[in-house]
Amino acid sequence: MSETRPDLPAPQTLAVGSGDEQRTIAFRHRTATDAAAPGLVWLGGFKSDMDGSKALALDSYAEHCGLGFTRFDYSGHGLSRGSFLDGTISRWLDEAEAVVRATSGADDRRILVGSSMGGWLALLLNRRLRQSGGPQIAGLVLIAPAVDMTADLMWDEMSEASRAELRSTGRLEKPSDYSDEPYILTLGLIEDGKQHLFGSALIETGCPVHILQGALDTDVPPPHALKLASQMPLDDVVLSLIPDGDHRLSRPQDLQRLTRSIDTLLEGIAG
Repeated sequence: MSETRPDLPAPQTLAVGSGDEQRTIAFRHRTATDAAAPGLVWLGGFKSDMDGSKALALDSYAEHCGLGFTRFDYSGHGLSRGSFLDGTISRWLDEAEAVVRATSGADDRRILVGSSMGGWLALLLNRRLRQSGGPQIAGLVLIAPAVDMTADLMWDEMSEASRAELRSTGRLEKPSDYSDEPYILTLGLIEDGKQHLFGSALIETGCPVHILQGALDTDVPPPHALKLASQMPLDDVVLSLIPDGDHRLSRPQDLQRLTRSIDTLLEGIAG
């Protein structure tokens, strides 16, 4: 859920894609006063935006610590242009990469902080940047990471009737726990997601990873995070299971856990 911040300047914009595929992405970028420390990049969840409570808490934290901080809205989300129904993992990953590259120098380091779907995108973006070159990812903080969500948490959880409806109409309405309006899943989202699945393969990030998972999370159940942690045996992985935490992890104590995780990463990087 977004919060009103009248002191925030108008966001910057970035054109991503070309021709009919071009969309205007809104982002906010805080310049670092501590140039030696890695900057933070926020990757929000499905149907969320860059002015939600966790993103604003990180903005205040970055300001206090002198860290650079970048946050943005995927196309079809928040202040960015485009239709949500055109959204796919491929499109949103391209947008995340474009924003990170546009706000980073060649030698810059970044810590990616991804929530829910943003956790999946953070892992995908880290892999892409390691393969293609670009800003170095110095750490990952994943909040209830919905890795492989289009398969494991959407398609596999549907009834046969829902799958038939999605195949025949190309869309499926699902009730939302966070809004009176249902959210819409598209066949395009499900089909596109197949090319980005990690499945049961080993994942090597090349950096320390902190996972924050609520034990009461019904959207991304704890076993999902445990499986992910087991797939990263080559990395320094810390999994924090929060006994009374839900999917949002937006309570004051949850936000403190989030910033403490970043503190720990920064201490390790500096050491």
